[in-house]
Order: sequence, then C-alpha cells, then structure tokens
Amino acid sequence: MTEIYDLRSYLDVLEQHSQIVHIHKPVNIIHETANIGATCERTGAPAPLFEQLIGYDGWRLFSSAVANQERVALALGCDKRGVTAAMARALEPQNAIAPLYTENAPWKRHVITDPTAIDLSRLPIPKHAVDDGGRFITGGVTVSKHPESGIGNLGYNRMEILGPRTLGMNINQWRDVQRSHAAAEAKGEPLGIAVAIGLDPALSIAAGCKYDGDETQIAGAIRGRGVEVTRGITVDVDTIPARAELVLEGHILPGARRAEGPLAEFHGYYGEPWNSPVFEVNAVAYRDNPIFQTIVPGWNEHIYIGNVLPREPLLMRFVSHTSKNVQAVHIPPYTNGFLVVVQLAKKTNMGEPRNVAMGAFAAHPNFRICVVVESDVNIYDPSDLMWALTTRVDWGRDVFTIPGAQGHEMDPANDSKGIGTKIGIDATFDKGRRPYGARVSYPMVELAKYLSE
Repeated sequence: MTEIYDLRSYLDVLEQHSQIVHIHKPVNIIHETANIGATCERTGAPAPLFEQLIGYDGWRLFSSAVANQERVALALGCDKRGVTAAMARALEPQNAIAPLYTENAPWKRHVITDPTAIDLSRLPIPKHAVDDGGRFITGGVTVSKHPESGIGNLGYNRMEILGPRTLGMNINQWRDVQRSHAAAEAKGEPLGIAVAIGLDPALSIAAGCKYDGDETQIAGAIRGRGVEVTRGITVDVDTIPARAELVLEGHILPGARRAEGPLAEFHGYYGEPWNSPVFEVNAVAYRDNPIFQTIVPGWNEHIYIGNVLPREPLLMRFVSHTSKNVQAVHIPPYTNGFLVVVQLAKKTNMGEPRNVAMGAFAAHPNFRICVVVESDVNIYDPSDLMWALTTRVDWGRDVFTIPGAQGHEMDPANDSKGIGTKIGIDATFDKGRRPYGARVSYPMVELAKYLSE
C-alpha cells in the first residue's frame, strides 16, 4: 500500500480503494458541503473532495476522512477487524515514537503575517448545520506546549470566526490545552498555539486521544516512524505537523472571553453557546494548491475521532478481563458513543453476557447501552445488529438495567449531572428455550460478472 505521510498521500490511498469521490460541480461552503458530506457518511458513500468552492478560487475542501470502518482501517494500515488492536498498540506508552524535526515544511510556502492582510473569512471555513451559530473550524488540530513543563499537545477545539483575526475557542475544562492556558493566564500572559488543518489521518486520530505525553508520539506509533514536525513562524511551538495543508498561528489571550456557538455536537443535538477564550491569529500559512479539511460536526467522523477510536481499546481491555471469550468490540458511530457492542466467540454459561455488559459499563461513563452478540453477527453492520436484537432478545428476560448510574453530562437521556439508567442486552443465540436450526446465509458473489455484457 502507498505510504501515508500527509493528507495528499492518504487521498492517494483512498483513490486506490475507491473510497474517495471528486465533486467538480461548484458548491457552497454554507451548508451545502456539509450536507453532501453527511449524506456520504450515512450512506456509506466515498469521502467527498470538493474541487470547486464558490467564492474561494484555488482552494479545495475535503471531509469524512475517517468516517467509516473501511477508511479507518486504511488510515491505520490494518483490516477492519484489526482497528481496535491497532489503536491499542498505538496507545501503549512503550510503543511511542518521537517526532522528527524538519525545517522543510510545505505550509511555509505562503505566509501572511501582516495583521491588516489577515482575514479569516477568506478561508473556506464552512458553516455546517443549519442552526450553527456561524462558520466553525472543526477539523483543525490545536498544537500547543505547556508553558512550564514544555510538554506538547495535540487536540480539538471548535473555533468560530468572530472577526478578521479572531476566533472564539471552546476549551473544555479537562483538556490539556486548558491547563496550559490556565498556567499562562495566571501570569497574565498569552498562550501561543497553532492550528494545523489538512493532516495525515494518523495525526488527526492521535489528536482525539487522551494521552499523558505528546500525541505526536501516538501518530508515530501508528506509522511505525516519527512524524515530521516543525517550529512555528511567530509562536513558540515546535511540534507543528510539517506537512499540514494550512496552519494558523496566534495566541489565546489572557482574561478575554466572548460568546461562541451553538454548534452541532457529538450527541446529535446543538450544543449551547459558551463564553469562551479568544484566539487571536498572527499568521496564516498554507501549501501550494491547498486543501481545507473539515469534520462534519455531530456526524460519523466526529464520533469516530472523539469516541470510537480512543475508547474501543479501553472497552476491549475491560470486557476481556470479564470474559476470555470476547472476540471483538465496537462503538457504532451512529449511536454517538453511548452504545457499545461486544461479540463473544462462544458462550460458556447463560450469565456470561450480563457480566460482560457490566464490564463494559465500568470501562467508561459514556457507555449507557451494551449489546452482547455472538460471532455470527456482523457488529459493523447496523442491519445485522438490529436482526439480532429482534430475533434473539426476549425483552422481559434478556435485558437488565442499572438505574442511577453515572454517565456523560451531555447525554440527552441523562439528567444535567449525567445520572441515568444503563441497559445491558443479551442478544446471544442459544438460551436453552427452544431449538433452532442454523442461520440462513448466502455466499457473496461478484455482481460485475453478471451485470456486464
């Protein structure tokens, strides 16, 4: 397979596997590109690369980079069933690979530092969902460094255009960049950061992980070699991805807060507006023929990066401790990270599925529903999962609940503190109630042989 080292080489891999579609019709970045991207994601269509953006000559736009299991596997260099194991290996500290420094960064080809020449509205930053509060950067990776420890960090922060050089930057309290900002703000100092857009998916995936060290090391573990990084032009940040398409440099201002939002969120509803820190842009730099990369918020890729890929290894660790018969796990993106599926290779006793479900709930507060199936069910196929639920579950006997459990505060089914009811579902086959024959199955055929003249 083609070596992946930046977004463009990844697009080549997608091309080789029919996982990209080139859209040459001029499209509007206000809603239209997101509507197309969301449609592609939920229908299983290839990822869209928009070749002509109305009002933004010279720019292209790409979305849905890792929005399904096939593309995630291509990004990680494994097969679909190996995704969880590949992520588990990449997250192990002993597998970390440090980045490689270089001065040769293609994004430094075009640099704007004159404050009067910087205008964020000239970048193809989309307005995604119809009730979003404005135009948001959603696929940008925030690159920062703690002002005291010097440890680098990659992460995601939604950023709304508030002015020609100003972005409202939503920062959750638990994020590493928040601790860096708080340390700088306590001294009355700004925090220099960069926002890298258009990346090797190894970096995009790593940025969605919670990690004690620098997330560039996770990307290195995924690639089996150090990823190339470079120093900022105007900020003291030295781990900016060298092969990004676009980089914004600037400072999070001390003591400044402005309203930003709402934005479509991972749970499928619009998040509320927030009084958020302010990011002032000092430099805009980009490659020749740049590609702007976005994530359709509240949709598949958003869930894969924020919920599925970082948490499936954790889920596997907990449920495998509960049962040695666990074969695979999956957090379906269409359930917004709240439902998990555990597949057993076999079942040694009737109580095993319930124990496995309880192990799943202990793995992460977000997990509210756990469905346990056996190996004949394709856990990546929603229709197969629904088949198991409708043909193998007696809803009076095969379901158990855990009321008053801690979940995610933003889970719409829970109260404002995240307290709600967790549900375990045994959708395994033989429960000793009545005999059944084997499941019907048909071998796949190559339809092209029958459809060609």
